[in-house]
Amino acid sequence: MCPAPLPTTPGASGPPTHRPERAPPMPSTTPAATTRLAIDGGAPVSETPIPMVAAGLDQTDIDAATEVLRSGMLRQGPRAKAFEERFASMTDAAHALTCANGTCALQLAYEPLIQPGDEVIVPAWTYIATASMIVARGATPVFCDADPRTYCIDVEDAARRVTSRTSAIAATHLYGNPVEIDAVQALAQQNGLRVIYDAAQAHLARYKGRGLGAFGDAVTYSFYATKNISTGEGGMVTTNNADLARSVGLLRSHGETGKYLHESIGFNYRMTDIEAAIGLSQLDRADAMTKQRRANAAALDALVGTIDGLHAPTQTEGAEHVYHLYAVRMDRNAFACDRDEFVKALQAEGVQCAVHYPYPLTRQPAFAKWVEEHPPVSDALAKSLFCVPVHQRLSGDQINKIGEALAKVADAKRA
Repeated sequence: MCPAPLPTTPGASGPPTHRPERAPPMPSTTPAATTRLAIDGGAPVSETPIPMVAAGLDQTDIDAATEVLRSGMLRQGPRAKAFEERFASMTDAAHALTCANGTCALQLAYEPLIQPGDEVIVPAWTYIATASMIVARGATPVFCDADPRTYCIDVEDAARRVTSRTSAIAATHLYGNPVEIDAVQALAQQNGLRVIYDAAQAHLARYKGRGLGAFGDAVTYSFYATKNISTGEGGMVTTNNADLARSVGLLRSHGETGKYLHESIGFNYRMTDIEAAIGLSQLDRADAMTKQRRANAAALDALVGTIDGLHAPTQTEGAEHVYHLYAVRMDRNAFACDRDEFVKALQAEGVQCAVHYPYPLTRQPAFAKWVEEHPPVSDALAKSLFCVPVHQRLSGDQINKIGEALAKVADAKRA
């Protein structure tokens, strides 16, 4: 049967986006279609659960942190400065400033760029912090829909929501997939808007050959424990504007310009040198980890592509996805179950998976006073997307078992 497309935002259009070259799948060793589901008492595809994330440190990370602990320099210091300089270089940004976490990074970026009472366009399909820090600034989030192909911001829908009160666009490079940056920047230029990119899930992603730090007024990152690069907690703001970098630096540390001399009001959002040392250690192998994630995603693309009713993620044209998450979309009319039942059956087969996200932001009670409508694509994604493991520590056998489990559950649950 033909797969059912997602609903599209009225007026949305554009060429098909580029898919990365796919690696051929390995042959399955079990006839999934003839096997009883584990959730119904059958044997699971994998007796040992395949982990969703590769959280944890390796010995070089531990050694780097231990060296700092032994030095006695535990606060923000030379390791944080080195982390900033190297991260800026790797992302094609002029300036980078470490901070306590990704939410703090958003707050630090929004404070100088957005004023209370401003309207800020933000996708309904993103993590809550992208929008909640707009509210924390005293501004109004104006929710737009997601692109049904890439799941990132629908720029045409965003354009329809610009008013005389709009001052900025906050766009998320979701799941590791960069947004259509040219279109976002063009919309901003046409309307005199600032652009803040949330790259919490997109470390070292690129767009048309350039790092994400080359674009927009500011880019924010998270180094939470499950991210592609992790310091446990931690964040970063990058910019190409020296004045903005200075403002963020002051906000990060109580507006301090000298010892006990404070030019302005600020916060304590500093990163410690312990965290920065771990970040520096992970940057040494970041390219290799990203390359492995892309290879794993290509193998999963090939496996998912053989299963009717399931769809592999689509990469934005001109972008280089880093696959923080591998989001599979299911056609809800192709199966005799909903997404959550499908996920439970998949987990019973030994494949850990997750739903990012069960609700669009317009369905979150916290934003009720700012919601005027529920964007249709975002609503549909909340009922049809789920994520399977793609991290760099997966073995080839585990990837094949993920494909086998997907096929097994799909065949058993088919309408």
